Amino acid sequence: MAATIGVAAEMYYSLELLKEKRDLPHLRAWRAAVAGRMGADTRPLTSLVPVRGPGLDLLALMGDVSSLDHAVDNLLHAPVSRLRRECEGLDFHPGHLPWVRRVSEGDRDALRELAGAVRACHRLTVEPYWHRGRSELVALATRCANLVLEGGVDLLLRSVCAPLVRWRPPVLEAPYPRRVEVRLRGRGLIITPTVFSKLPVSLLWDPLDTTQPPRLTVPALRRPLTDTGPGELDDSTVRNLESLLGRTRAAALQATAEGCTTTELARRLNVTAAAASQHATVLRNTDLITTSRRGGSVLHFITPLGLALLRTGTLTQE
Repeated sequence: MAATIGVAAEMYYSLELLKEKRDLPHLRAWRAAVAGRMGADTRPLTSLVPVRGPGLDLLALMGDVSSLDHAVDNLLHAPVSRLRRECEGLDFHPGHLPWVRRVSEGDRDALRELAGAVRACHRLTVEPYWHRGRSELVALATRCANLVLEGGVDLLLRSVCAPLVRWRPPVLEAPYPRRVEVRLRGRGLIITPTVFSKLPVSLLWDPLDTTQPPRLTVPALRRPLTDTGPGELDDSTVRNLESLLGRTRAAALQATAEGCTTTELARRLNVTAAAASQHATVLRNTDLITTSRRGGSVLHFITPLGLALLRTGTLTQE
């Protein structure tokens, strides 16, 4: 199970949803609030949404990281070979082809302009809604973990992905834009909950990178997506949190609502990395956050219990 598909991929999926105008009940309020607000600052990215067919793979270009700064840094340092490959064969509007060519050739000014558009789109379509979306991701990941404990992978796939995904050892049957056989060869499979998902289940894999396991993305939303959430906590909630956890640890819990590394946590709290790690350990030992290792980084994410505490300032779950 992955905690998130990454901030960049979620943001790009939100653009695809806006373009398609597909009626998804949980996203109606979100669409009504966001539609029509795109402007010149978002155009360098929205112009890269193809007219039809598969879209740009920002997951491959920017990674599955939860930090927007980290994702943008990945984009600015993406190899030209990767940029070209991701832009090839996509059905862009003819008027956008010169811009697409600049991006695909790794033009530094074009990449910086694109990075600015990524930030602008994120501020509009994702950031105001991420607290609610993040709580849904955590809830689904927790449910999936419990299903595996209760009945293994078979029960997980039957409960979360059926009838679109079936496990017939040694073959996994899953939807894909075209008929294809993916041989895992011991790589495993990553199941990733998503907020801005246009399909019930989708299989993501890179046929040119045989080292990475394929992903199954599963929609996490069960309630309408709105811009309500922890955000700026009211004074009474802040006081309750600080009385219960202490001021610094309460701030640490707030920081993990969006997911963060130990380094990012230290920066937000203005403490040393060792002190941030100690605060995270206390929160983890009380089941308020979870911690996982991703490459050379340690990532901290809030749990449903932590979210309930963040919303109310008490340890009463909904």
